[in-house]
Amino acid sequence: MTRNVVNGIDLDALGEVVETIKRDPGEGMVRFNVTTRWTGQTGTVSKMGDIELGGERIARDFEVRADEPEQLLGQNQAPNPQELLMSAANACMTVGYVAGAAMHGITLDKLEIETSGQLDLRGFLGLDPSVPPGYDQIDYVVRIAGNGTREQFEEIHRAVMATSPNYYNLARPIRMNGTLAVG
Repeated sequence: MTRNVVNGIDLDALGEVVETIKRDPGEGMVRFNVTTRWTGQTGTVSKMGDIELGGERIARDFEVRADEPEQLLGQNQAPNPQELLMSAANACMTVGYVAGAAMHGITLDKLEIETSGQLDLRGFLGLDPSVPPGYDQIDYVVRIAGNGTREQFEEIHRAVMATSPNYYNLARPIRMNGTLAVG
């Protein structure tokens, strides 16, 4: 059987996933798990745990390292947490652009997202309580090209901003429920 594949996205399989979730919303519930361990100085290694999707466990075995540059007391051995945050947002939005273009029958020639943000270390270091420890804004530019029209790409762009989980997570406050376990 010939599959309908655009930009590496199997549109028939995507349609099957959509129909399954429409029939049973529980099939669309997904839980992600990450455990991060300190490796010394400013370094960490994060281990991706299994994903639970629609009640099914999907084995995952990936690690992501993080570190700070030497100027921020690290060893400059890996991206820092801010770069990983932006990378995660970009990767999540990329999925939306690729799938959105595929659903419109648009073959992409180029897709690149460049993200930047500036924060004030006085907030992180607790030097000035009026300075927030994070970003006031994050700026990004999407460079996209393919056989679609400008209007189609604008529609896909609006859809990504409305449906990307990591765009949503960064654009709105989310509740963080922390528990401290000592020992």
